[in-house]
Amino acid sequence: MRLRPVLWSVASAAVASITTLGLISYRPAAPGTGGTEVVPSRGGAAGAVPRSLARILAAEEGERRVRRLLGGAPLIIKVDRRNGGAPELVMGYEDIPPGQVIPPHRHLLADEIIFVRRGSGVAQVGDREAAFAAGATIYIPRGVRVTVRNSGSEPLSIAFVFSKPGFEEYLRDTSVPEGQPVVPLSGEEQARIRAKHRWHTVYEQP
Repeated sequence: MRLRPVLWSVASAAVASITTLGLISYRPAAPGTGGTEVVPSRGGAAGAVPRSLARILAAEEGERRVRRLLGGAPLIIKVDRRNGGAPELVMGYEDIPPGQVIPPHRHLLADEIIFVRRGSGVAQVGDREAAFAAGATIYIPRGVRVTVRNSGSEPLSIAFVFSKPGFEEYLRDTSVPEGQPVVPLSGEEQARIRAKHRWHTVYEQP
């Protein structure tokens, strides 16, 4: 009859030990990003830095920014080295306004997958061109030329995933945090930023 209280006492002691050792904890995500992070520590040592942070993000949560290109397209960087500490993957959302074009470029080090959440457009990947609509998936192997145009009358909402980091820093350099003034990039600024990031992404126009 006393088995249940004993088991409860043992379980409580185990949880207390885990917390005391610092093996795992929960906390809100970084300010301005929303979501929840699950934080594993390295070996339970005091002050240990986690390798990565599991994240649970709602659709509008993440590092919210606005592009200084593409007609002021809104951008959310969801997961990368800064957001969750992902060592390899990069994932985000972007809304491309009607008539805007992602200009021809190649990613030298990373494969990319684009999932179309809403809207329609035309994509050129390598020597293939095709129209697409919501629900489409576009796979761009590294080194392959890609350009995407919003041919519809509503924003083209896409989710993008990269197999290696790098492009997210180009996105930061060509955008501002949401709520800050959005000044379009000059031709000189754009050329300078693209030259800085040529080690991973090459545009046909500098």
